[in-house]
Amino acid sequence: MNRVYDVIVIGAGPAGMAAALEVAERGDSVLIIEREDRPGGILNQCIHDGFGLVKFKEKLTGPEYADLYVGRVEKAGIEILTSTFLLELRKRKDLFLMKLVSSEKGVFPLEGKAVIVSTGCRERSDRQIFIHGDRPAGIFTAGQAQAFINRMGYMPGKRAVILGSGDIGLIMARRLTLEGALVEGVYEIQSKPSGLQRNISQCLNDFSIPLHLGRTVSRIFGKGRIEAVEVVYVDERMKPVTGTETIIPCDCLILSVGLIPEIDILKDLPVERDGSTGGIVTDEQMQSPHVPGLFSCGNAHHVYDLVDYVSDSGEVAGAAASQYVREATA
Repeated sequence: MNRVYDVIVIGAGPAGMAAALEVAERGDSVLIIEREDRPGGILNQCIHDGFGLVKFKEKLTGPEYADLYVGRVEKAGIEILTSTFLLELRKRKDLFLMKLVSSEKGVFPLEGKAVIVSTGCRERSDRQIFIHGDRPAGIFTAGQAQAFINRMGYMPGKRAVILGSGDIGLIMARRLTLEGALVEGVYEIQSKPSGLQRNISQCLNDFSIPLHLGRTVSRIFGKGRIEAVEVVYVDERMKPVTGTETIIPCDCLILSVGLIPEIDILKDLPVERDGSTGGIVTDEQMQSPHVPGLFSCGNAHHVYDLVDYVSDSGEVAGAAASQYVREATA
């Protein structure tokens, strides 16, 4: 392992791997840092199909899509440090300085001439949407519930209410139903669903799972375990309408209430956060105008509907990062 790389990619999801491949193809040294124990990102738990229709012209599951990139990365001889956490990222003159930690290497430094941030996004939690009531066991984000079922083999509950009509929530409504759970319904505060129409059709309509628009969860009941939620209609200002409350018994609440680019690691750099996307402000080459040599792609840049576009953004960032390194060292 080198200590100084032309480009260091943070995150081994589809965007990060696509970016690294572009860098390697141009003959520059590149390293991928990944905090999980294997590359692939969130795709590793997305066992449903529908991925790759744009990029590869075939219907793939999440792991299949990820494995295509993993194979290409291995063939290109690109280094990946898995189970490695980035503790600190700073820039001094023309180099980015990193402090990392892993169980194998302990705490160690790395330096890169350019950095591509492809850290993906995280889900909004119950605390971020201000639901009243207790906080018993049985409240999950859709991604957490997906990981429980698909990767660990555990059911989050037997009677579910899903709040939010994002794609992961819709997919989990189907997944829970297939595993024998009763999904009481999907509740969406907006007047129209936020997920793709194909997921509305395939995940809800095909399984007779009701979608309730203009309604939200206003209260949670339960001490040791969630026992019920209160749902309520909202007005045009998204305020609860008094007198429309309904109690829905359940033993789990699944939240699909939005995604946020995960870029907290950039806190020590003078980047500007985009108020509409949640990612950092970049130019058309995915580079920060405030920190030359810092690039962002995938869901860390902004949340995409399709993973195919996530990969495309990685390719743009990878090509631009290589060009930056070459121009900076010319």
